[in-house]
Amino acid sequence: MVLNNIEELLEKYDNAETSLQEEAQLSAYFKGDNVAAHLEHYKPMFQYFSQSQKEQYTKDVPLNTKKTTRLYQWISVAAVTVLMLGIAIPNWSSSPKTLAAYTPEEQQMYLETKQALAMLSNTFNDGASSYSNLGLVSKNFNAGLEKASHITEFSEITNNLLKN
Repeated sequence: MVLNNIEELLEKYDNAETSLQEEAQLSAYFKGDNVAAHLEHYKPMFQYFSQSQKEQYTKDVPLNTKKTTRLYQWISVAAVTVLMLGIAIPNWSSSPKTLAAYTPEEQQMYLETKQALAMLSNTFNDGASSYSNLGLVSKNFNAGLEKASHITEFSEITNNLLKN
């Protein structure tokens, strides 16, 4: 009777369905000397669990939270300062320059860059319109597939009628 109970508890233990009391029963059984021969392989596992429960870590763990906290505080202050300077410095300039204030070479580079970006924008717009056309083709294809499924259903029905 006791052996059947232990075997049932072991099966529940293997499925992770035991309670703490049932695990204590298993531990007490395997601590004893009268363990069944076919259950001997469980004995070292339960002995290890009972031995590891008695172990304790006795060394002190130093916690230096003040140094790391101050470091993070200074890093956050520095980050805020950099952001503030990044926002404030461009606004300190007297007035924005017009295109006439630049040299002719700089004006030419600006105009060429503007043309290149306009060409890139047109190319992207063409690609986007092609993508939207692809969506229409996909919808038409899906509609065709739906109609083809009706033909398949009709064919099955007629085949059944012909067989009967």
